[in-house]
Amino acid sequence: MITVTLPTKKYDVKIEMGLGRKIGETVKEVWSKRKVIVVTDEQVGDLYLHTTINELKKADFDVITATVPVGEKSKSLKFVGEIIETMADNGFTRGDGVIALGGGVVGDLSGTVASLYMRGIAFIQIATSLTAMVDSSVGGKTAVNLGKVKNIIGSFYQPDLVIIDPIFLNSLSERNLVEGYGEVVKCSALEGGDFFDLTGKINKVDDILSNAPDLIERSVNFKANVVMKDEKESNLRRILNFGHTLGHAIELLADGKLMHGEAVAIGMVTISQCFEKTGVTPASVTSAIQTRLESVGLPTSSNLIGTDAFFDHLKNDKKNDHGTLNLVALKNIGEPIIVPTKLTEMPEFVSGLTVK
Repeated sequence: MITVTLPTKKYDVKIEMGLGRKIGETVKEVWSKRKVIVVTDEQVGDLYLHTTINELKKADFDVITATVPVGEKSKSLKFVGEIIETMADNGFTRGDGVIALGGGVVGDLSGTVASLYMRGIAFIQIATSLTAMVDSSVGGKTAVNLGKVKNIIGSFYQPDLVIIDPIFLNSLSERNLVEGYGEVVKCSALEGGDFFDLTGKINKVDDILSNAPDLIERSVNFKANVVMKDEKESNLRRILNFGHTLGHAIELLADGKLMHGEAVAIGMVTISQCFEKTGVTPASVTSAIQTRLESVGLPTSSNLIGTDAFFDHLKNDKKNDHGTLNLVALKNIGEPIIVPTKLTEMPEFVSGLTVK
């Protein structure tokens, strides 16, 4: 168990094999009897919603559900409004709660709903994807998209509890498992040391599953330590955006054909190649990251990089500070730095890296 302690909030991230079969009693440890809405998507719902409802009901919770389509398009104001309307119709008050059962999309959507309903009600994350387990369920970032602008509407809203059962990973497709591993490699490159050595031993997809508890705990521990030092991303937390500035742009341009972790993998390698040219990042660092990603089949390049639409998307990036992007570079493994770069300089910065 990892405890996240912030100035106005303290919560646990529980990581345990089989915890998915004890959801009711685990939630009851932090919440009193109340109404809860379990938000999930169609895919996760088919697998785990029935069991989750039964577990919560056995613990005396009054349960309703909301199921959204699979995919990034569910992170929208449309579904925020529909879920909030369902809660209002069922008489939810500030004393009730929202439970996210799913991956990153469901967690972001549910957190946004919880932060907005009656100006904020209790929220719990049950992470079922590797991306959610190692990244999006921890730290309190909640957001939805607007049109083709990613994560533009949201807030920092911390959960009361995060539940992680690595057994959930067994039901993921290979692609869904592997894309989450992109975020693991990111954390390991930022931390360095034994963690980066561990990802260097992951040579095939099966290695992700066999090392899942350790990979998850190390990733969560790293992120939690960063978040505890900088909850609202005013300084240190910016390093967690390594690979994300370029990754988010191509993720949106791919229009569903690239998953988040795949786009971040491309973003990490691309940004490192760019900083090789400026003498910030050694070629050995880029190569080490690229090898870890490609060993499990993650993409590391895209012909979307360098297009006019690509640069246009960078303007809407949350890290755009009056025309300057705060890019994350690695001076070495375990040594991230922030490099402010003007938007007008980005075409030259990425020149020569576009895949023809």
